[in-house]
Formats: sequence, C-alpha cells, structure tokens
Amino acid sequence: MSFQVIIPARYASTRLEGKPLCEIKGRPMIAHVYEKAIQSGASKIIIATDDQRILEVAQKMGAECYLTDSNHLSGTDRIAEIISKLKISDEEIIVNLQGDEPTMPPALIKQVAMILSEQPQAQVATLCEPFVEKKDIFNPNMVKVVRDQNNFALYFSRAPIPWVRKSFTNISGQSGETGHFRHIGLYAYRAGFLKQITQLPACNIENDELLEQLRVLYYGGRIYVANACEKPGIGIDTPEDLEKLRQIL
Repeated sequence: MSFQVIIPARYASTRLEGKPLCEIKGRPMIAHVYEKAIQSGASKIIIATDDQRILEVAQKMGAECYLTDSNHLSGTDRIAEIISKLKISDEEIIVNLQGDEPTMPPALIKQVAMILSEQPQAQVATLCEPFVEKKDIFNPNMVKVVRDQNNFALYFSRAPIPWVRKSFTNISGQSGETGHFRHIGLYAYRAGFLKQITQLPACNIENDELLEQLRVLYYGGRIYVANACEKPGIGIDTPEDLEKLRQIL
C-alpha cells in the first residue's frame, strides 16, 4: 500500500504567527512534523507553504517544498493546488498532515492511509478516540463525531453530540459509557476526490460549525472514521500549547 503525505504549513496563523518555524528542542516545528511523516513509511512527502521563509527552511532540511497561493482558506485547498500542479494520479492516497502536529504518531499517519485503501466506498478516512473527561464533551474546541453501524461519519460538531438527555444535566465527572468520540484532525483522501471537493462551494453547516469536513457529508461523500491505534499527539494552536509541549519534551 502506497501513500503520499502533504504537509500544509501557513506562516500567518492568527494565534501564533510563524508557527511552523517555532523552535522545539532546537529545531523548527516543521522539521518535527516532517520527521513523523518520514517515519510513517510514506512513499513521498511534500511541504506546501505560503511563505518564502518556510520554503527556505524546508529546502535546507532536504524536503520537497512548494510555494502555494497565499489566499487559500484552508490547508486542504493548499493540498489541492499541489495535486493539480504535480498532476498526481486521481487514485493516489494523500494524507493531510497539518504543519502544527509535531508529535503526531507515525503509526496514525500510516493507519489513516491504510484505512482508506481498505474502504473503496469511502472518499475520505479519518480517526477518533473516546472522551475520558465528561466536561471535555462540552468543549467546543474538541470536535465530536457520530458514526453509523459501519463506522461511517453521520455528523461532526463542536456541540456535545449525541445529546444524552438523562445524564447531561450535570457536566462534571467522567464520561463513562456514554460512547462519545473526539475527532482527530488527520485525513486521508483520494487525490481526485480532494480536487473535486475543494472546487465546490462551502455549505451552511460548514460555515456555522467552522468544520470543513462537513462539506464532504453535505455533498454526499462518505468519511470512514476508525478508532486511533495510538494516542494522538499535541496540536499546537497557541503560545500556551507550544510552551506546554516544550515542557513535556
């Protein structure tokens, strides 16, 4: 099973500018992400960026890197540009590994690609994990996913779904057996489908929830959601996240 990893890396992050170049253990964050991609066994790894500074750092690392349009609204759009620019085959499996995931386990990168290769009826594959703390189900920054009996996504939301009427009057304590799952933002796409979905207009639910995967469901695509085989890493969104990771490492 062959797959490629494309790492979208944007400089102008609202909450942490220059995020891919932030230092972690003496190396820029993008170097850690690139290393995880190498360890996953991907046949090819590409960094897609909007900034010359990131391009230069990536090239010094020996990575294949391309400048993309600075007006892209998402990393997925950035990846679609690379797929078109390099004329990547429509059947190629592409893993979208965000440039702010320096501790993403390589096993998960490989897992999400393998899942898509084994699910021909799916256009996208992604991962989830059970919630441990009940209060986290109510955190809008932790995205929830509900699946059908075959593990295909029914809906993603920042709201606590499914809403358990009998037990959600009190949000404290453990989630126990409520069966809620947190979505992990790691995706595998078939290259042809990724090009198609990024050309379609954003839908209302996508804009309301600010979750681009809802566009796939809205237009009839199918997303297979598997339980992660390992605990996911720490995504870096804020200076506090960065400092927390530095202390852990």
